[in-house]
Amino acid sequence: MLTDRRAHCLLAGAVAVFVPVPAAAQAAPAFAAGAPIELGLILDGAVASDALALGARERGLAPGHNELTLGGRIDDRFAGRLTAVMHRHEGETELELEEAYIETTALPAGLQLRGGRFLAAVGYLNELHLHSDDFVERPLLHRAFLGGHWFDDGVRLSWVAPTRLYWRTTLEAFTGASLLPDAPRRGIAGAWTLGTQVGGDVGIEHSWQAGLSYLRNRLDTASLADGHGHGHAGDPDDHDADGHDHAHGSRYAGRHMLVANAVWKWAPDGNNRARQLRVSAEYARVQGLNAFAGDRDLHEAWYLSMVYRFAPQWEAGVRLDELRVREPHGNHFHSGHLQEASVSLAWKPTHFSTLRLQWTSQRDRGGFDGAGDALFLQYVMSLGAHGAHPF
Repeated sequence: MLTDRRAHCLLAGAVAVFVPVPAAAQAAPAFAAGAPIELGLILDGAVASDALALGARERGLAPGHNELTLGGRIDDRFAGRLTAVMHRHEGETELELEEAYIETTALPAGLQLRGGRFLAAVGYLNELHLHSDDFVERPLLHRAFLGGHWFDDGVRLSWVAPTRLYWRTTLEAFTGASLLPDAPRRGIAGAWTLGTQVGGDVGIEHSWQAGLSYLRNRLDTASLADGHGHGHAGDPDDHDADGHDHAHGSRYAGRHMLVANAVWKWAPDGNNRARQLRVSAEYARVQGLNAFAGDRDLHEAWYLSMVYRFAPQWEAGVRLDELRVREPHGNHFHSGHLQEASVSLAWKPTHFSTLRLQWTSQRDRGGFDGAGDALFLQYVMSLGAHGAHPF
């Protein structure tokens, strides 16, 4: 954790060091045959009327998820990327490394290896960067089970099948240090994931994708037995002065998590720049809360999102979220239930700029005293190059 002054100095220093790189790389003989180096900066900030339960945005004006990314082809066999992030957490500015990985580009049979720090391929949204989201906050599912967006140190093997439909399968092994920061390490791999995604097009107007992911948590977490240390709904030590939860990592953890996701996109006449409807949904179930958990002692969450681009520069969206938890307290459990609804209106004059107005309303159905309503005005601005995002 860094002070505001040190964080701004480090970020400014990083910009000063990296900006000259593209010109130098193009002039250097060692990189003459490679692709240009990409340098991009994402500026994100918002004014919030209040903080949400399990939310990452603070009340008032505060920077959001600001990114500085550098990446590109290393040679004809490898590519790499580094992403540094500056954001606010509990009133202080933090600077952290979100991505720092290398990956292969020339393995046969549709295989690819990645190693370092990167976003886990769990569900649909987690692998996407936050600035590509259609709403100010991630869904409750991601905020509760994956710390908003889960990145970690590990390795990934992915395989794209030689089929007419897009079919990608991934196997990942991570330390788990970002998933449960307070848990003691157990071996090299504290968590691993297995997932598959299938997608395709129907004519020129419709496209779809569906997937299933499994997360195995192997961390030795004594806190799973008593419910302390991971932001449970009823512990005042996990909340700030306003009764809102701001924590890193998973707030509600278990040994096993299963995630199902589906996405459908429709663009009249195939022109998604003029009009487009995007519908996405995810469902997650977390089991194995502790040694005393029965079949009904589990966490569940889902969301349904619909966003419509009704004009080239305007989008409107609505999202419904629900979270149900069974918080462990030794050999017994407390129930928690939180519902959330969001509506948004976004103006996107270009591909590089977004202004978003959003209203979010939460309903505490038990165990979430910090639930409330909030109005957001957000900006997301992109400078320089930025890699294309998946579907």
